[in-house]
Amino acid sequence: MKSIQFLKDKGVDVDKSLELFGDINTYNDTIGEFLVGIHNKIKNLIDLMNKGDMQNYSIIVHSMKSDCKYFGFMKLANLAYEHEMKSKAGDLYYVTNHINDLIFETNNTIKLIQEYMNGEDEKEVEQLEDVNPDVYNKKTILVVDDSNIIRNFVKRVFSDEYNVGTANDGDEAIKIIKANKDNDFIVTILLDLNMPKVDGFAVLDYMKENKLLKKMPVSIISGDSSKETIDRAFKYEIVDMLEKPFNDQSVKMIIEKTLIYKDMKKD
Repeated sequence: MKSIQFLKDKGVDVDKSLELFGDINTYNDTIGEFLVGIHNKIKNLIDLMNKGDMQNYSIIVHSMKSDCKYFGFMKLANLAYEHEMKSKAGDLYYVTNHINDLIFETNNTIKLIQEYMNGEDEKEVEQLEDVNPDVYNKKTILVVDDSNIIRNFVKRVFSDEYNVGTANDGDEAIKIIKANKDNDFIVTILLDLNMPKVDGFAVLDYMKENKLLKKMPVSIISGDSSKETIDRAFKYEIVDMLEKPFNDQSVKMIIEKTLIYKDMKKD
């Protein structure tokens, strides 16, 4: 790794990132995941643009924007935000005519990170993601989020206390929940609402239909703090909602609150 001053000199808002990561070692440990993530996301965005699928485009580019903010790459985050707003409005013309700007800045960011990492093995970093739908045999926090940054951040915060299971969309989450509905090992679920394919509301619907919201209490982690989303989420028996971006202290507090709720709701 180069000195962190290298990134600061290139305009990366590292100081803001450390409010989330806590220290530079955690930042360095996870920046490889970010590198792999933005590379995959830009490929997905090109594919979705070619299909004219603005709904899923907006979800992926929102996730890309959030990840860029976490690591301080604000120029790319701002470009992603513009694409998010336009794709939410169904403006395929704008997306098609400005995708090259997003690709260009993504490539600049990738080159910058690679130079900072000085050739660290990307494949080894990519293997950090681990989604296991098998039945758990120990107390587990299940994190459901399409951002591997968020999933691995929560893993690092709680790995000394709990097993941390992960799912990157609602479909994987439902499979894991279904596999564990007859045991008591999922002690809480942190659930993102805005995910491609199957979203968080579909997970809540499944849990409500199967009377699992007391057994596996859910708190929401979301970058969408609109009144409509909040009102819709609290129609379900969730514990609380944590707005992204968050830090280790705030996520610990919401886990503690959710665990207390679980103890209170025991039959």
